[in-house]
Amino acid sequence: MGQPWPPVLLLLWGCGAVAQQGTQPFSIRIEGDVTLGGLFPVHARGLAGVPCGEVKKEKGIHRMEAMLYALDQINADPQLLPNLTLGARILDTCSRDTYALEQSLTFVQALIQKDTSDVRCADGRPPLLTRPERVVAVVGASASSVSIMVANVLRLFAIPQISYASTAPELSDNNRYDYFSRVVPPDSYQAQAMLDVVKALGWNYVSTLASEGNYGESGVEAFVQISRGVCIAQSMKIPREPRAGEFDKLIKRLMETPNARGIIIFANEDDIKRVLEAARRASLTGHFLWVGSDSWGSKISPILRQEEVAEGAVTILPKRASIDGFDQYFTSRSLENNRRNIWFAEFWEDDFKCKLTREERIGRDSTYEQEGKVQFVIDAVYAMAHALHNMHLDLCPGAPGLCERMDPMDGRTLLHYIPASSPPCSHPAGSAGTPVMFNENGDAPGRYDIFQYQLTNTTVPGYKAIGQWTEYLRLNVSMQWSGGQQDIPSSVCSLPCGPGERKKMVKGVPCCWHCELCDGYQYQLDEFTCETCPFDMRPSPNRTACRPTPIVKLEWSSPWAVLPVCLAMAGILSTTFVVVTFVRHNNTPIVRASGRELSYVLLTGIFLIYAITFLMIAEPGVVVCAARRLFLGLGMALSYSALLTKTNRIYRIFEQGKKAVTPPRFISPTSQLAITFSLSAVQLVGTLAWLGALPPHSVIDYEEQRVPNPEAARGVLKCDMSDLSLICCLGYSLLLMVTCTVYAIKARGVPETFNEAKPIGFTMYTTCIVWLAFVPIFFGTAQSIYIQTTTLTVSMSLSASVSLGMLYVPKVYVIIFHPEQNVAKRKRSFKAAATTISASTRLSICGPQRSGQSCCLCNGCREAKARAC
Repeated sequence: MGQPWPPVLLLLWGCGAVAQQGTQPFSIRIEGDVTLGGLFPVHARGLAGVPCGEVKKEKGIHRMEAMLYALDQINADPQLLPNLTLGARILDTCSRDTYALEQSLTFVQALIQKDTSDVRCADGRPPLLTRPERVVAVVGASASSVSIMVANVLRLFAIPQISYASTAPELSDNNRYDYFSRVVPPDSYQAQAMLDVVKALGWNYVSTLASEGNYGESGVEAFVQISRGVCIAQSMKIPREPRAGEFDKLIKRLMETPNARGIIIFANEDDIKRVLEAARRASLTGHFLWVGSDSWGSKISPILRQEEVAEGAVTILPKRASIDGFDQYFTSRSLENNRRNIWFAEFWEDDFKCKLTREERIGRDSTYEQEGKVQFVIDAVYAMAHALHNMHLDLCPGAPGLCERMDPMDGRTLLHYIPASSPPCSHPAGSAGTPVMFNENGDAPGRYDIFQYQLTNTTVPGYKAIGQWTEYLRLNVSMQWSGGQQDIPSSVCSLPCGPGERKKMVKGVPCCWHCELCDGYQYQLDEFTCETCPFDMRPSPNRTACRPTPIVKLEWSSPWAVLPVCLAMAGILSTTFVVVTFVRHNNTPIVRASGRELSYVLLTGIFLIYAITFLMIAEPGVVVCAARRLFLGLGMALSYSALLTKTNRIYRIFEQGKKAVTPPRFISPTSQLAITFSLSAVQLVGTLAWLGALPPHSVIDYEEQRVPNPEAARGVLKCDMSDLSLICCLGYSLLLMVTCTVYAIKARGVPETFNEAKPIGFTMYTTCIVWLAFVPIFFGTAQSIYIQTTTLTVSMSLSASVSLGMLYVPKVYVIIFHPEQNVAKRKRSFKAAATTISASTRLSICGPQRSGQSCCLCNGCREAKARAC
């Protein structure tokens, strides 16, 4: 029954009624016992204030004819709604929500109670008003913005509505749109499917483009909300009424982030076409990688004459099947048999690009392909028919037509028979043989086909099914991109970092980063972190792990070892030759005069100095390191202890000769040996104490050759002797050497004929020069064990060679080549020698001297000279 409604609605209806006076809204009316409403975008949006534009053949005419086809099938089915006929009132929305709202007021006219008490005819009688047909339910609309606008009105009048194409997530709100249902899944599923496609293609940096309105904006919003792992470079909106050049500006803005080649587009057909045209004008064919929503689907109209720009576009469409019966029905339509469609003549003229004739046939003289939403239109009509059928069975059992309980029809009661109002269930009336399913929000489950528009390297250019989505993505790998390219193009902000590189994230953009190489001794711990390898390791060549640093030591074949070994071998052979010569001529005057006992001690020290070279080059170990500590300073201590004892003896003899004729104490061979061994014992005791306090062992020094290039890094195997401990080990020997040099300087006044003192002096002067050069070289090359070892061994060999060459080579030369000089001469007593020394001294000094003083030794007693030596 009619009922009073708020003044605002009455005013809205009144305005609509005034607009319709004289010119009724264009609509299709089909008589029936029960009337269903239909909303279809038969025409595109008009320009410059005109409500409607050109006819939309696929999205408008195909879908509207699908409703007419479904009504014919239902009315002809004896099992469905027997003895009841479905009628229809179909309106054109002109792809504009405000115009659609105005048109949809036709559906509610019968429900509005109008006060006509003050209306009278000319003769004073009340008028006879024709009551409009009552629309019990509405099929539509197509655009989400139109469905939202219309649903708000239909809800007030309790008219159920089932959409065949509106996918805005907002319509899933069952509190606001409780009378709304749809046979297509919402964009929340579609957004998830599109996101899965983006991830499957390996993209993580995309832009979004949406038509202004509920469909575009809510679709993009749903995509952005779930786009975890995918960054949105730009999110742009196409205005409802775009100005001239608006689309060129959109393309220019998209190119501000050229790496975001993937474009997620939720837009209507007209906007899609204009975007593609703008991309072509900007010469960006093949740059953008389009991922289109179901508004693009597999339609030809959005890409007409823009095929090259659209090549490779991946689109999505709710899973559907082609209805063969509809193809037969639609291709048989003509101007003669389809007069009920008031827009069919306009479609006919546009389809055949001619004026009206009667010869053309659809599909024969023009291209025809079933529009993607035809199945859903039929499913929506069948879902409503089955709801009416079940309602009739319950309320009018056995009645041939409508009974009183269904006349007038109560929309609230009908709503309960639509599957959307009950828990998740399915309707057995799917036109493609699959059930029509709804969930508790009145939404169909998400089932999509994935298409790609392929143009190159294909026999029939067009949309190719490449996969499907039903809760998860199944994508075919046979995809083609612009120019027939098989490899998937990239749409990423930053390319993946290579091995050994870490990501340095760009602030605020989680998908963008800079790659930084792990340098030095760092390796890649994870994609964001570089860590320094442990001290004994170095990074692998690709810097993804650490590996042990190679261990090296001074090899015998190394050039740094060859020279010291050669010098040591020559020195050992020379020393051995001198010792053998002295032993064979042990009782000859020259050997006896040189001090046999101290000479053998001195030669032993020289031999040890040469031999230490082999210990310094040998592979470090406990035994080798202990031997290095022991013999490194012992050989020099023996040598310089012997030389110091000898120079001290000479100095004391001649100093004593200046004062008296009595010999000094401790100048016998035994005393000299005791002094020598006492001095050497200090070195030996110190070394043994060191060995006991800090047991020797080998270590690996990773710092010495830790060069900037890790590939050249090496660990050096060496003994645990620091530079300081080595100098301390040699310090006592150096002290003996300096002391000996001091005595050599003091004994420089010995007569020329006393030829033992001056060679000792020259030996010590040269040795000091060698060791003075050694110190800066040794400490200046502290980073190379090779150079230090070579410097040390060569310096020791040179000092030993100086002692051997200056002290013993002349004697060996005389012994071997001039044996006639190696004979005994007349002996004198020590007293005679002392007297001669005193006289010689007085002669060699200018000026008077006190009696008993002497400073030189004449060619006196050979025995005294030999002892002095």
